[in-house]
This record gives sequence, C-alpha cells and structure tokens, in this order.
Amino acid sequence: MQVVAPADTDISGLGTEVAVGAKEGLPFDGVLRFVFPRPGFTPCTWLTTLNREDLTERAGAVSAAKLSEIDDALRASEQTAQWTPAAVARFSEIKDSLRRRTQADREAADAHTSKGRSRPDD
Repeated sequence: MQVVAPADTDISGLGTEVAVGAKEGLPFDGVLRFVFPRPGFTPCTWLTTLNREDLTERAGAVSAAKLSEIDDALRASEQTAQWTPAAVARFSEIKDSLRRRTQADREAADAHTSKGRSRPDD
C-alpha cells in the first residue's frame, strides 16, 4: 500500500480514502486510497505480501480504530458491484479532467522546450 495525496475531486461511489499522517508517525499527511471494482474495470492496484523479514524499518503505527477503518475499506474494495449511473458519470468526468490536465501539461512542456531551441538564421 502506498500513501498518496488525497484526491482533489469527489470520489464517492468510486472508492474511499483513509487519512493517515503525523498521528500514525508518518513524516507527511496523505491517504490510503481504495477503488471499488466494477465489471469490465480493474483498478490499477498493487498489493504485495511481505514476510516479517522484509520489514526492516518501522514507518508508523495505526490505532485499532484506524486499522478497523482500513479493514473496512479493504473489504469494500474487494466487492465487485455494478456502479450506479451517477458513479459512472463521475468516473467519466474524472477521466476527462485528467486527460485535459495531461494535455495542458504536455503543451506547457512543449512550449517550454521550444523556447530553448535556437532558430536558424533567415
């Protein structure tokens, strides 16, 4: 599991986030994000099983209440269910927003790169 920045958009119906941070001993605040699967869609999630020997350094600790919240989120994220029309529409909005943001970032990078190029003499 990876601690990430909270979604900057409403993901209700698509997934859930469990806030973690300084209270758990981490050096920064973030979330554990759990996406709800649906038929024809598999969230890109990496779950890895570790042996005790693989754990070399303690990153933090969660309270019993926080662990219960994480357990509930994991359980919910394992249940494949039909998304509501509202959740499907919200997912499409998020995808479109990300595409626009990615395109704008590419255009800004291209503009920055082209400013550094020398122009041939006329």
